[in-house]
Amino acid sequence: MTLLQLENVVLNYGKIEALHGLSLSVEAGEVVALIGANGAGKTSTMRAISGVRGLHAGRITFDGEDVTRLRADQRMRKGLCLAPEGRGIFPGMTVAENLDMGAYTRKDRAAIDEDFERVFTLFPRLQERRKQFAGTMSGGEQQMLAIGRALMSRPRLLLLDEPSMGLAPMLIQQIFSIISEINEQGTTVLVVEQNAKQALSLAHRAYVLETGSIVKSGTGGELLGDPAIREAYLGVA
Repeated sequence: MTLLQLENVVLNYGKIEALHGLSLSVEAGEVVALIGANGAGKTSTMRAISGVRGLHAGRITFDGEDVTRLRADQRMRKGLCLAPEGRGIFPGMTVAENLDMGAYTRKDRAAIDEDFERVFTLFPRLQERRKQFAGTMSGGEQQMLAIGRALMSRPRLLLLDEPSMGLAPMLIQQIFSIISEINEQGTTVLVVEQNAKQALSLAHRAYVLETGSIVKSGTGGELLGDPAIREAYLGVA
């Protein structure tokens, strides 16, 4: 079942066109990766999907419903949740308060408490630091918190924008292992990543984005084995 569909999406910043008729899809249960160089339009794609930025043209459907004109908070209520580039945590709030903010649209307190436990199981470090102010934590811990906060909304589609940015190699491996576990627990994932090897190794399918357009797509394995992709994004000729 197609959960997310982008059709001929055009996104502008003033007179600059960042996305040029972009089309892609995400099937329920998948991990889909979007890879590309800096400035390729990856974050713009996430802003378009999440509703942070309105479209100039094109259409976005989620679970068969046209959500093109819905606000970001309305899309979140339907199950589209973004863990943004740069984490976007609330530094003056504790870990627990940040996680609670992820559930601000929900009223089911017992289920929210269950999701706290789920997040703490996935990220034991967050449980250890639940009373600590988020702004005093390391970059890796803040990334865990950003993903955990997004999970607190019980997303049907989790959007991850550069989850490995600025992290040490050991932490990158840990973050991607947790993303895989989140998917195995039933959450569909769309991940934007500069770390192409990690993203393609994780993804069921992937798209390659260059200057606002999709130039190639395939399974993660197919793109990992593609000589042009290896040379351009993996540093292997």
